[in-house]
Parts: sequence; structure tokens; C-alpha cells
Amino acid sequence: MKNFLNIKKPPFIIAEISGNHGGKLDNAKKIVNLSIEAGADAIKLQTFAPEEMVFNIKSNKFKITNKKNIWYGNYFFDLYKKSHTPFNWHKPIFDIAKKKGSIAFSSVFDDKSLQFLKHIKNPIYKISSFENTDYILLENVAKTKKPIILSVGLASFKEINEAVKIIKKYGSGKFAILKCTSNYPADYSDLNLETIIDLKKRFKCKVGFSDHTVDMVGGIAAAAKGADIIEKHISLNKNIGTDSKFSLEVKNLKEFVSSCKAAYKTIGKVFYGPTKNELKSIKSIRTLYFGKDIEKGKKLSTKDIVRKRPGLGIKVYKLKKIIGKKLKKKVRRGSPVKFSDFV
Repeated sequence: MKNFLNIKKPPFIIAEISGNHGGKLDNAKKIVNLSIEAGADAIKLQTFAPEEMVFNIKSNKFKITNKKNIWYGNYFFDLYKKSHTPFNWHKPIFDIAKKKGSIAFSSVFDDKSLQFLKHIKNPIYKISSFENTDYILLENVAKTKKPIILSVGLASFKEINEAVKIIKKYGSGKFAILKCTSNYPADYSDLNLETIIDLKKRFKCKVGFSDHTVDMVGGIAAAAKGADIIEKHISLNKNIGTDSKFSLEVKNLKEFVSSCKAAYKTIGKVFYGPTKNELKSIKSIRTLYFGKDIEKGKKLSTKDIVRKRPGLGIKVYKLKKIIGKKLKKKVRRGSPVKFSDFV
């Protein structure tokens, strides 16, 4: 897959606004500006019409009744109405990102929103975990021939495989996958970040992580697992916005970005022995030294040798190769043992 995100210094960090604008365009603009200044590589919105998401029916069927849910007590329609990003906000937000040399794009949730995003030339489409089995929507998105980022929370492997087949059949072939745990907030024990490695092997594409944990740990750990993309919900503070409880405050984003990019560097490759930067440390290893003054011609015994730092002599594991050999010259206590000292 072509590097459609132009990832020069992975991982590619996506700052997700979601409903953290708190119903005010100025808040959304602040998140965009501050996120880009903090080093985020892209801004992501959520584009949906509440009436296309769920029925506006005041029934427990359409109400969040799980008391452990952070949105407990809300009707789905009311929650989506509160959290949605109005269509007329998109262009101003896209323009800010472009002006700052960044990129903004959106998740698409329904056909009405897809038509709108096509109209404003949305550059990349994100498919959320709750829409990844809506193969009708996925086919329609793929037909735009724009790059797709597929979040795979909740989906079985069979369902993910089918989604990728649709993307490949109808799309441009440019796609990425995000490992995701669709719980808000997500527990560390549910992240299963080893899946990132497996997804890369199976689908041969860029694979990242959509982070719903309350802090930085999940994203940094994912970067260390090789996540090419990290998506993180960003808020102005923990009190503004529907998703702020599990979002990273923008004041902490700069640290998050630098930590994720540093963690990614640690992956490296399978390598044994000293690296170029470690070569200067070789002097510190323990090697063999003469423990006393010894006359020329004497046969060496273990009592004549000590193991000391720095590493100027023969390595310790080669001791047996020199025991019993004759010295061809007089040696002094504290001299490093060399093969050239023996006949």
C-alpha cells in the first residue's frame, strides 16, 4: 500500500475532536490550533446526522441504561445531537488545518453524511468500529476512490477480512487498519496490542491504534508495538464535550506526540551484538589481566590471572585457551592479557 498519509516520522498522530467541541465552533477551532501546534499530524472530525444514526424515540430501547457507561441516562438521539459536528463547521475546520500545513478529514457514519463529505472533498474516510460491518456504507465509501482508515473494534477476524475485501474490490487500494477497543474508557487489559503485529502480517498494510484509554500509556505502548498511526481523542479539558472523560487534554498532547514517536524508534530490527553507539562501551566489559609480575618462560596457571575491567584484555571465556602456555616475555601486574604474550 502506498504511504497515502506521507508518514515521515511514525507514528502518524491523529487528533480526534469528536464531540469535545461542547457545541461551540470556537472550542473546535481551539482544539485544532492547539493540536497542530502540539505536533499532531492530522485532525479528525465525526460527520453524521443524528436522525440517520438512531430513532428519536423516548424508549429504554434507545436509552443508555448501563450505569457503568459514562453516558448513562442519555437517550442515544439526544447524545448524538449534542455531540455531532454541524456540517457548516467542517469547511472552517478543514481550512484552519490546511492553513497550518496540516490535514483534516472525517469519520463517515451514514449515506447523507457521505454525500456531504464528497461535496467538500474530504481527503480520507475513517470507518468507525460501529460501522465496520455496514458493508453497504463501506462499499459506497470505497467507490469514492479515496483512502480509507478502517477501525476494527468489535469485529471478528472474518468480518474484518470481508471489510478489507470490499475496500480492495471497490476502492483505490489505499487503506489502513486501526486496532481499537470499543469501550469508553478502555481498560489496559482489553487492548491486546499484540494484534497490531498480526494485522500487519495478515493484511500487508499500515496498521495503527485508536486509543480510548484515559491517559498516554496505551498509545505509547502501541507505538512500541509498531503502530504506524495513533488516533487519540483530544479535549480542551475534562469538563467540555461528550467524550472528554476518556480524552487527552490538549495541554498534554505535545508530550504524548513526542513519547509515541520516541517509542516507535525503539522497535528497530532483530539485531545482536553491539550497535555503532555501543562500541564505545566495549571498554567497560570484564576481561583477563595478569594478577602479578611474572617472569619470561613461566607456564601460566589460573592463579596468575584475574578478571577485571576495563575490556583491554582477552575475553574471560577464552581463559582455557591460554592456561599452560609459556610467556615469551616478562609481564607486569595489571597488564591486560594478550595472545601475543605467549609462545
